[in-house]
Amino acid sequence: MTVELAESTLDLAQQNLKGYQTVDLSEIRYRSGAISQDEYLKIKIQLLQFQNDVAQAQLYKVQGLADLRQMLGPESVPVNYDVAGQFEYQAVKVNLEDLQMQALQMRPDLREAQQGITAANSRYFLAKADATQDLTVSANYSHVNGINAATFYMSIPLAIFNRNQGEIARTRFAMTQAQESAKQSNNQVVTDVHDAYYNVQTNDQIVQLYLGGYLAGAQADRDIAEYSYQRGAASLLDFLDAERNYRATQLAYRQVLASYLTAVEQLREAVGTRALP
Repeated sequence: MTVELAESTLDLAQQNLKGYQTVDLSEIRYRSGAISQDEYLKIKIQLLQFQNDVAQAQLYKVQGLADLRQMLGPESVPVNYDVAGQFEYQAVKVNLEDLQMQALQMRPDLREAQQGITAANSRYFLAKADATQDLTVSANYSHVNGINAATFYMSIPLAIFNRNQGEIARTRFAMTQAQESAKQSNNQVVTDVHDAYYNVQTNDQIVQLYLGGYLAGAQADRDIAEYSYQRGAASLLDFLDAERNYRATQLAYRQVLASYLTAVEQLREAVGTRALP
């Protein structure tokens, strides 16, 4: 997500730099005496900010790619690689109860805890079976001087002091411990999904604020201010203020969008699958 955010920020910075034609127009107006040198210098300083934004965004992308390559393993990722993905808003329409039910079926840690109960039960019943003494039966047959003789023997140990009590007690405790561990894992799964779900909902509400009007408003304000300034109907300060507001709004939206997409990934992790219902 860090790399995708850096790429989106870089794209915004490059668009701002490419679309900032006011410097050329202002130079013409400055040479013709339509604006003062102070105004012209302020516009050039704004251009410097856009150039700095591009450089910083390029640096963040390079660092993000390096960190991702280190995490994945340098031997498995080429040096000159890039990431492909959509850094855009995608609505997630899910129900909390459905997510929790799916998580109880899919989470590997819970399934491991449930398998631990089965294993503990097996060891407990084995310990009880070992406490049962085996009956030994033997037989003997002989034919001597025309006389046939057969004898049968049965024996069973009398377990007076050793009836495997220690192993039975230990495995009974292990069985109870496994049950408690599974119960705790079950509660943890429900809590993880609950927290991740509301994290997505909260970030979604913030994204909707920007999509519902703030992005379009900042764009319109900048366009109006630029149009008015180029025709002498607005001051330079008004135009630069609108430009800064537009830039700040776009950057803030990308940060919010990154938080939302991260929250969605955390929800998938909490449920235990990438396919949300």
